[in-house]
Amino acid sequence: MSRSLSRRSVLATTAAAATAAAVGPFATTAAYAAPTLPDGTSKDKVLVVGMDGLRHDVIAAAEAPHLKSMMANGTYGTSLLYASPMAATSSGPGWSTISTGVWPDKHGVRDNSFAGKNYAKYPGFLARLAQVRPQLSTYAALDWKPLDTQGTVTPGADAKLVLDGDADGYTGHDATIAAQTESILRNQNPDVLFVYFGQTDIVGHNSGAASHKYRAAIDVQDGYLGRLLAAIGARPSYATERWTVIVTTDHGHTDSGGHGGSAIEERRTFVLAQGPGIAAGATPGDTRLVDVAATVFHQLGIAPDPAWGLDGKPIQERSTDPFEALYPSLSARADETGIPAGVLGWTHTAPSGWSVVNSAMGTGGVTEWRGWSFATDEFWSRTHRDQSRELNVRSRGIFAVADSDEWDDRASSGPYDSTLVTPAYTVGGKPTVTLGFTTLYRQEGSQSAQVLASWNGGTPVVVKSYTSDVISRPQSLTLDVPSGAANVSFRFRYTGSNNWYWVIDGVKVTSA
Repeated sequence: MSRSLSRRSVLATTAAAATAAAVGPFATTAAYAAPTLPDGTSKDKVLVVGMDGLRHDVIAAAEAPHLKSMMANGTYGTSLLYASPMAATSSGPGWSTISTGVWPDKHGVRDNSFAGKNYAKYPGFLARLAQVRPQLSTYAALDWKPLDTQGTVTPGADAKLVLDGDADGYTGHDATIAAQTESILRNQNPDVLFVYFGQTDIVGHNSGAASHKYRAAIDVQDGYLGRLLAAIGARPSYATERWTVIVTTDHGHTDSGGHGGSAIEERRTFVLAQGPGIAAGATPGDTRLVDVAATVFHQLGIAPDPAWGLDGKPIQERSTDPFEALYPSLSARADETGIPAGVLGWTHTAPSGWSVVNSAMGTGGVTEWRGWSFATDEFWSRTHRDQSRELNVRSRGIFAVADSDEWDDRASSGPYDSTLVTPAYTVGGKPTVTLGFTTLYRQEGSQSAQVLASWNGGTPVVVKSYTSDVISRPQSLTLDVPSGAANVSFRFRYTGSNNWYWVIDGVKVTSA
């Protein structure tokens, strides 16, 4: 039986309104009452644990047994955030991206002012659940109050615990949040929970991500995660339930402390998930931060409406992009000396059936970028910060890039003129064919970017030209199939001379 939204009860507490003692090992100087939730209705249940400012590459140096156990028994995908001008690497945009499942160019939050937020069109996943599955019992606990007051996370929750960070500081709030969530997991029947731990971010600001204190803060939060996992396992009905646990973060930190900018360390994020249908020990390269909300819906058996406009996909859903097969071919730097030697992130090897035509390409230049290359975000965006390479958010894993700007950073002669060629796709008997892909394109000077179609191997004809910037957007070109055409291949031709770049990813051809 569904519950009307008007019956949703919400409890918010502050330090001044504390009414009950914290539970067991989580006891703190402040005490808070555990909210009472409606009884859950689903055997599929999800716990999302947000750890603010947790730089994933520091986890290995910490003890963190529960995080490491989840990595061994679940799927662990790391990725990089955007940077300005799309959004700052700050908590407002980060948690908005996690909660809504869309990037900042949709949800509108670009910094911690929350100016321009568009949660009415792109609500958080708890608000979506209240719309489509109101009978679920949902809960949120946090102490960074904008996630409540700005409407980022808590709308739609049946009950919430919102602690006042200004009353007694952040120290101790993680413990209180863990205590109340543990109590709810053990003694009540929730379906979906969002729990926020903020101490890693505070320690990151105060001591830096390279400090012993930061690693110690990770270990403390890992202990809270362990308590929540134990509480789930101790539930009397656990054997008949299907639990998914997701751990994620909103941004990274510099070694010295701080975030908001475009450094790789500030842009580091991860999604770690364990549950039904989620592969053990998987470390996919195509995971993005927007995948949290999509994974929540998937694990609850909810198919997102295309009108929601989600940018994410379930963490267990792998990309079918042929570029993803190139990981074994990735190499370390050749001429890009500013990239760490251990970063394997580029290749000129094309996927099976694809090719790169460089017959009109100039000579010399930076080896990595001579003609169309295939690269990872980590490698390519390190080449030069703050030139909008950080905005390539809708590419996943490995993508194709033509970058005359970086190629020209070493002595060269002649033009940049390179063409990426797809395999031939069967279209016989079909009236139309559609080419879909994701692109990031920056226009400058006399450079050109053209999509061409070749029917039955004939002379390629231009079907699309780019003459202005396209910032990480899906593209769709539908063409009429000429009479007698049995197949079509597509070409992406880029020409330039120390201009900008063109990224292609997620190529998909369908005929109907």
